[in-house]
Amino acid sequence: ETMRREGYELQVSQPKVILHEKNGVKMEPFEFLVIDVPANYQGAVIEEVGRRKAVLQNMMQTPTGELHLEYQISTRGVIGLKGALMTKTRGTAILHHVFDEYKPMLDAEFGDMSHGSLVASESGESNAYGLCNVQERGDLFIGANVDVYQGMIIGECARDEDLDISPCKTKKLSNMRSSGSDDALVLTPPREMNLDLAIEYIGPDELVEVTPKNIRLRKRELDPLTRKRMRRQEG
Repeated sequence: ETMRREGYELQVSQPKVILHEKNGVKMEPFEFLVIDVPANYQGAVIEEVGRRKAVLQNMMQTPTGELHLEYQISTRGVIGLKGALMTKTRGTAILHHVFDEYKPMLDAEFGDMSHGSLVASESGESNAYGLCNVQERGDLFIGANVDVYQGMIIGECARDEDLDISPCKTKKLSNMRSSGSDDALVLTPPREMNLDLAIEYIGPDELVEVTPKNIRLRKRELDPLTRKRMRRQEG
């Protein structure tokens, strides 16, 4: 963030955890995690943190009626947790984590932590009509009148797969339909992606593009045909 304010432009990849080896055993960092959340979101929070192999150490109810949860969780499990909980609790969860200790690396996988992204299929300026079609497929990261480019991530797909879609699509005009009828379209407010949330969100084939004026998410490979070819080779 400091470099950004000083005028640097960066592309940041998915964070990776630094592992240590001690007496031939791989060690990974674990963190002390605290979550405060309204009681009605208790199930969603416990399910998500459980998927990440966290160990519950304490649970209590606060004087205000919220649920206070304390866990020990691997740093690998923390990556992407904030964004997931913000979505599942409608932004009401408050979480804090700090390094605790190094312990032997967990053998178990965290399960499928992948997500699908809504990716701009063309360059141009987003508009209400195009975004109205996009928001039916997931959550938006941008609003109308935003410059986008091919390969830019404009939202999170409701399915665990990437979808190339145009936020710049315009309605074909006719004698019966005019551009003014777009005024009736209702767009869901986009999810705000600050630097921390953006870095936690991206997958292994995605980047965060950081400039003094903007924070954008993009695919590492912008061309959709090249991405499909690479997926076939990996498969």
